[in-house]
Amino acid sequence: MIKNDYSGEPIISTNFLFEIYFREKDIDEVLQTHTIFTNVSKGQVAKKEDLVKAFETEDQTEICKQILARGELQVSDKERHLALESMFKDIATTVASKCINPETKRPYPVTMIENAMKDEIHFSVKPNRNAKQQALDVISQLKEVMPLERVQMRLRIVTPEKEARKLKDKVVKLVTKMETEEWDNGSLTLICLIDPGHYREIDELVRSETKGTALLELVNLNEVIEGEELLT
Repeated sequence: MIKNDYSGEPIISTNFLFEIYFREKDIDEVLQTHTIFTNVSKGQVAKKEDLVKAFETEDQTEICKQILARGELQVSDKERHLALESMFKDIATTVASKCINPETKRPYPVTMIENAMKDEIHFSVKPNRNAKQQALDVISQLKEVMPLERVQMRLRIVTPEKEARKLKDKVVKLVTKMETEEWDNGSLTLICLIDPGHYREIDELVRSETKGTALLELVNLNEVIEGEELLT
């Protein structure tokens, strides 16, 4: 980073390139040392008086934070390629863990998801967005070219009779499948499957409609096929 005609360089761990992109809060996970150099490759350490003149502080940790926040990250083409490749695989792994083939009720291998991302939707990693956000985008795009659906969550909702019918009418609009509906001693118990993306909305709905008197419980993630372990 050049500031006030002065160039300063911290040593950054290449294992954490993307953490820098996402503004990793733990600076020790990003830096190999807090020392500022004028030239890292030659091992030339910055002089204290030069740092004060350029950054108005001699606190090298603070200077490192300024450089990470406003400086340019210089990485080799090989390092950039490896980082993007690693993130691509992380995205594919996330998609594979959250989705199944609705025709077989089995998860896809990560390699098959990777191939579909490359060949079918021509997906390119965006280094300024995290893997989870991009995985959700990939799921939406892959649904257009292959059989794919999110693993369903199974919920149990128990509500007093007073609010039961009103709540049920609203919940049923958000569920994928209503599995059971039972009345017992004036309370209603619902077991239903939902898309994970609707969980927060249902949680807020149950709380507001019953003023906290109802019970909402995550039973499990829907079984992929009988006898197999649940996806997590």
